[in-house]
Amino acid sequence: MIKAIIIDDEAHCIQTLAMLLKEYCPEVKVMKQCAGSEEGLATIEELKQDLVFLDIEMPGMNGFELLEQVTDIDFEIIFTTSYDQYAIKAIRFSALDYLLKPVDPEELQRAVNRAGQRKHNQFPQQFEILLQKLHQPVSPVQKIALPTMEGLQMIPVSSIISCASDSNYTLFFLKNTQKLVVSRPLKEMEEMLEEYHFLRVHNSYLVNLNEIDKYVKGEGGYLVMTDGTYIDVSRSKKEVLLLKLRPNRM
Repeated sequence: MIKAIIIDDEAHCIQTLAMLLKEYCPEVKVMKQCAGSEEGLATIEELKQDLVFLDIEMPGMNGFELLEQVTDIDFEIIFTTSYDQYAIKAIRFSALDYLLKPVDPEELQRAVNRAGQRKHNQFPQQFEILLQKLHQPVSPVQKIALPTMEGLQMIPVSSIISCASDSNYTLFFLKNTQKLVVSRPLKEMEEMLEEYHFLRVHNSYLVNLNEIDKYVKGEGGYLVMTDGTYIDVSRSKKEVLLLKLRPNRM
């Protein structure tokens, strides 16, 4: 049994989530429903919960600010949000879970299953990445949390050379010939990394522009990366790539 609490300032959102949990996630027992951040913070400190469903957009103190007030986070968190794309990107960088409202039952089941399998020992690092991304929007984050089959891997963004699509997974090619299989699709990785000089040069490939060693002309051409790998460039991406490379005269 997973003991959970729901924190949200909108009563209908609480009721809907509680109903979905009862129908689709019977292993979850909702211990308390909290109508706002102040009540939620008091409940977290009072009860011994395994999982918190936490709304991001709340008056007075949002979900992130609430977590900063918690002395010991020894529970799993699933954020809920309606629209905040910037917050979603920050959450993805930290590999924490979120649900978009209105909540989809299948997404809810997947998030609950992941929460039941995870351990809490890496949360401080994840939360540090989340807060860095939220509080320093101009400065690039130093690290990203990547979910792998073994757990979470915290790696510097600058260590990523390229990424390759593998169905719903992404293969990361890192410096020092390291490779990681990450349980997130390439599209999601593209959305996260595009502001850090990464470019989707092919349906199957995302590259770090700073790690391109050579571009070889052709119909689309191909790239030689600093690790010696060759990456095809699609015809539709060729012009954008060349525009990105020209300022650096590469």
